[in-house]
Amino acid sequence: MQALQEHEGLVYPLNRTNVDTDQIIPKQFLKRIERTGFGQFLFYHWRYDDDGMKRQDFSLNDPAYDGASILVAGENFGCGSSREHAPWALLDYGFQVVIAPSFADIFYNNALKNGILPIHMEKDQVDAWLTQAQQSELVLKVVLEEQSITDRTGKKISFEIPSYHKKKLLNGWDDIALTLHHEEKIVAFEKQ
Repeated sequence: MQALQEHEGLVYPLNRTNVDTDQIIPKQFLKRIERTGFGQFLFYHWRYDDDGMKRQDFSLNDPAYDGASILVAGENFGCGSSREHAPWALLDYGFQVVIAPSFADIFYNNALKNGILPIHMEKDQVDAWLTQAQQSELVLKVVLEEQSITDRTGKKISFEIPSYHKKKLLNGWDDIALTLHHEEKIVAFEKQ
């Protein structure tokens, strides 16, 4: 997993609530076993019509959001089934940070385990960023160590994250990397 100390990126506003994991990555694309290659299918039914052509009425297809790496969305993001493919698709597409008033618990934990920083933020602030990003380019800078988000005007807002997850993201440690920190003890146990 890649370490995430700070990230500055263009915001993509997904002004929708209750975005479930089947909308993030539809079930027909879950046949891969590796973590890559899912980004092309992100929000597939919203991005493409039945003929596989890009929909002009879905904002992620707007060139203004090309290269967006921070997703700001409505409440209850990532609800639905517990597919780990949802954070894989977001990360593979290029999103490193997802900001919303609330997340489904399983999605929240899956995101953290896969290197995406999900940030709980007050609904009023999320609504303000959604409006700003829909009207003009919005760039935010997220600094994980100090748990802050800063916009280009210098306005800084703090956020909370459990210290355990913060440490894992700062160091790029997934669950396997954490286990390998105890390799000497594991080897000694196996020798017994």
